[in-house]
Amino acid sequence: MEKSCTLLVHFDKATPALANEIKESLEGNDVESKIEALKKAIMLLLNGETIPQLFITIIRYVLPSEDHTIQKLLLLYLELIEKTDSKGKVLPEMILICQNLRNNLQHPNEFIRGVTLRFLCRLNESEIVEPLLPSILSNLEHRHPFVRRNAVLAVMSVYRLPQGEQLLDSAPEIVEKFLTSEQDSSSKRNAFLMLFNCAQDRAVDYLFRNVDRIADWGEQLQMVVLELIRKVCRANKAEKGKYIKIIISLLNAQSTAVVYECATTLVSLSSAPTAIRAAANTYCQLLLSQSDNNVKLIVLDRLNELRISHREIMVELVMDVLRALSTPNLDIRKKTIDIALDLITPRNVDEVVMMLKKEVVKTQNLEHEKNGEYRQMLVQAIHSCAIKFPEVASTVVHLLMDFLGDSNVASAIDVVVFVREIIETNPKLRVSIITRLLDTFYQIRAARVCSCALWIIGEYCLSLSEVENGIATIKQCLGELPFFTVTEEGEVQDQGAKKVQQVNSTTVSSRRPAILADGTYATQSAALETAMSPPTFVQGSLSSTGNLRSLILSGDFFLGAVVACTLTKLVLRLEEVQPSKVEVNKASAQALLYMVSMLQLGESSVLPQPIDNDSRDRIVLCMRLLCNTGDEVRKIWLESCRESFVKMLADKQLRETEELKAKAQISNAQPDDLIDFYHLKSRKGMSQLELEDEVQDDLKRATGEFTKDGDDANKLNRILQLTGFSDPVYAEAYVTVHHYDIVLDVTVINRTKETLQNLCLELATMGDLKLVERPQNYTLAPESSKQIKANIKVSSTETGVIFGNIVYETSSNVLERNVIVLNDIHIDIMDYISPASCADVAFRTMWAEFEWENKVAVNTVLQDEKEFLDHIIKSTNMKCLTPPSALEGECGFLAANLYAKSVFGEDALVNVSIEKQTDGKLGGYIRIRSKTQGIALSLGDKITLKQKGGT
Repeated sequence: MEKSCTLLVHFDKATPALANEIKESLEGNDVESKIEALKKAIMLLLNGETIPQLFITIIRYVLPSEDHTIQKLLLLYLELIEKTDSKGKVLPEMILICQNLRNNLQHPNEFIRGVTLRFLCRLNESEIVEPLLPSILSNLEHRHPFVRRNAVLAVMSVYRLPQGEQLLDSAPEIVEKFLTSEQDSSSKRNAFLMLFNCAQDRAVDYLFRNVDRIADWGEQLQMVVLELIRKVCRANKAEKGKYIKIIISLLNAQSTAVVYECATTLVSLSSAPTAIRAAANTYCQLLLSQSDNNVKLIVLDRLNELRISHREIMVELVMDVLRALSTPNLDIRKKTIDIALDLITPRNVDEVVMMLKKEVVKTQNLEHEKNGEYRQMLVQAIHSCAIKFPEVASTVVHLLMDFLGDSNVASAIDVVVFVREIIETNPKLRVSIITRLLDTFYQIRAARVCSCALWIIGEYCLSLSEVENGIATIKQCLGELPFFTVTEEGEVQDQGAKKVQQVNSTTVSSRRPAILADGTYATQSAALETAMSPPTFVQGSLSSTGNLRSLILSGDFFLGAVVACTLTKLVLRLEEVQPSKVEVNKASAQALLYMVSMLQLGESSVLPQPIDNDSRDRIVLCMRLLCNTGDEVRKIWLESCRESFVKMLADKQLRETEELKAKAQISNAQPDDLIDFYHLKSRKGMSQLELEDEVQDDLKRATGEFTKDGDDANKLNRILQLTGFSDPVYAEAYVTVHHYDIVLDVTVINRTKETLQNLCLELATMGDLKLVERPQNYTLAPESSKQIKANIKVSSTETGVIFGNIVYETSSNVLERNVIVLNDIHIDIMDYISPASCADVAFRTMWAEFEWENKVAVNTVLQDEKEFLDHIIKSTNMKCLTPPSALEGECGFLAANLYAKSVFGEDALVNVSIEKQTDGKLGGYIRIRSKTQGIALSLGDKITLKQKGGT
């Protein structure tokens, strides 16, 4: 078994030093050579070498040296060497160093005294320390604070030795006396720490005797005071009221570290509104005063915890929290917005939205590389506010519509989705939104934004002027017809680009031959080349021609189909509001002409890709509809689409309400639990804060908040049997999984009539698991038990295995070691992933980006698609992103997206695609994608194991 070590130094194993070379250097007179030789000796000791032959050499040649560096290295050497024999007795040669240590403790130089006292803190042999006690105590009165602070630590370490209380029984009294007269802050901190660890009552008495002077103490001492308060209050909750007053007084300390610890301690000890409000205000001040982004993120985490447990108090501070948006870091801004959105009430919503509007305007003025992403965050936040509180929508919708043409497509999509929802939920804003949308439609650059905006125009242009303006806007953005012409020489020209060519002579001159889809040559103008390039390239040059025309000429026929549908809806509505049949027929003919031109473009050889069948069928359907209109079809186009959208919004709202209900935890108290009655309490000698704290504790007790999570039946599932019932040693483990570590609480029972000596639980891991500490040896009496704890660190979500054995010796045969192999412990991936939500756009983006995919074939006895999906969701601990309304009905086919997030921030994406085959069984695939290989493989194994349906 390896020993514990208090020293860690890098060592290059490639060039090990020889003991003889070290010995020669130590015996020489050169100080530098001695220093190097001592360093090499220390390195060898750290790497397991014993080199006993050097000890006498060092005593003879190094011990007398007056050089400070040599003396410091000598103490490190003495710290590392073995000081006891195999039976635990101190080696006789150690007496040689006692006199040297005594001399050092009386040395005129304070550095030598200080480092020697520090060395004594790491000595565990009371036989060596005992002769030095008078010298240690005399150093408590030394003139230099460096010596005094190390002398206090030495006294503490001696007192904490196994026989320390007999060696130095008056230590607490001596240190308390020292504390009252000491002026140096570090020495006072060490003295108070000694009382805190060794004589807690004396530390508490000293604290209350000097309660008025705590604010003037140094930062280190104040931190120890807070630690003492936490320890005392955990042990004795009844007395915490008087300690809370001390914590609140420390909230005004100069040190930000102390202030932060005070706030954290307050929250952990008290639920009184005054205390929580003071802590929250402190966090907000730290959020604004600290420049370090990591500190800000930590403080935001604490504020988020307060939001969950004390929302009513945090609501008052929402504007203070939002001031953190001035930090340019996106992570900080995202956390700030998330916290603020959950604290919005009818009272503060106007202020919050005003603040968000100002931030949106700032993103327009300042040039920053992350402005697009930040604007998207702000748009989503405003959207959320407007849905919860519709009355604020009128103040923000027109400002946000300026960003429909945003170069950040994701931000523009968020804006247009927001506009679509607001125009339905706020009928009063319909006219102003439609007017503004028609005015700004030409600025839109992204096809997806255009599609959504066209749907809004088609559904919500109701009056005659709105319908006519809608048709005119679309015609203007489509430009003149036809979309292209082919001259006799085979030259292809974009009619809309001709005007541009007349203005810009360089465009005309830049022509080169191009190969058409049928293999013939044609001369291609630069204007058409721009139009035919991918949409990402076109976006920069849409100002010359209409945005719809450029996008359609780039091959986006899905947008063409949306244009056709919008024109159809507008013409159908024009028939209802326009008394003149001539005008209606004219508009219908123009719409048909545009549709025919789009079909002609799609079926020509001008573009590299022809029109897809779906878009073609949809445009043809629109043409047939305009040629032959029936009342039933008119009702479907003008009413049913809107009704479907209303249902979708209602379904979305219902899901959000259900999620909120699920999040609201209902605590239950037992009927026979003790409840204190506030009005029957004795108020004698209690401050208002103490009364508040008592009342809050009573309320928590009454509502069951003190009840621990998880029932006993759940705990029993985590107990794993490691050995058999017939083995001489029985072992079982209770596995507790925290975020980044696993704690194994192993119960070992000696079932024999013999004493087991040197019993050791040896564990090893496979996967991204790492043992934190080395196992210890234990002696187990006959038929007795022992609790052994093992900590294991986890660094990723990959499934890991813990295996090992129990090794022991019996009292009858010490030479023979017995080994019992333990059952393997498999760490479940489900302990590390939890259901999470993300937008459809974000899911698709991640699906395209993630490189690891695991494809699992469906193999199950279940025959119902929905039942199988529910089984997979339950087995994988994931959330279904596909809304329930999309999964309704019986069609023999089901596709759904599942999403989860691990505690390490990894995303897990799953797509379930299943169909019912002719024999009634389910077939299909489950695809898992993630950024890392471990989570994809582990989830795949889990699904393969669980998908049968029986387990």
